[in-house]
Amino acid sequence: MSEYKFALIVMSDSRSKHPEDDKIKPIFEDIIKKINGSLAYYDIIPDEFDLIKEKLIEFSEKKDVDMIITSGGTGLFYRDVTPDATKEVLEYEIPAITQAMLYNALSFTKRAMLSRMLAGVRNHKLIINLPGSPKAMKENLEYIIDVLPHAIDKLQGDTTPCGG
Repeated sequence: MSEYKFALIVMSDSRSKHPEDDKIKPIFEDIIKKINGSLAYYDIIPDEFDLIKEKLIEFSEKKDVDMIITSGGTGLFYRDVTPDATKEVLEYEIPAITQAMLYNALSFTKRAMLSRMLAGVRNHKLIINLPGSPKAMKENLEYIIDVLPHAIDKLQGDTTPCGG
């Protein structure tokens, strides 16, 4: 089983000032262990459009990162700009990932339909925007975690058939 290296970027004005308050990282690390994943890079930044773009570009250029997950900034508040910044750096989107997460999330709360999650690819790296709530991040990531190794392998050039 391959080891998969993740970058996690938490977008939060308040947590960027008080990183000790972040509850996302331990939940995230626990979930990615299920697929032999490890956290290679972690950062907490404020909800700033240009800074989000800069971090996504920086992490997608690193050779020792297989996937980038963001948490936060996917709602309707005017400071929630993560999907907008992400869209500008993606080469292409993978809408079925967010559709699947939405399908699952709606079983927990109708408010999930207000999330603006986004998934796509830049530089052969999968980038997925997740909500900033630890509960919502956990529910969404747990729902897709089993598919992520296959996605990473394909993006890295695996030519075996996808059926199955």
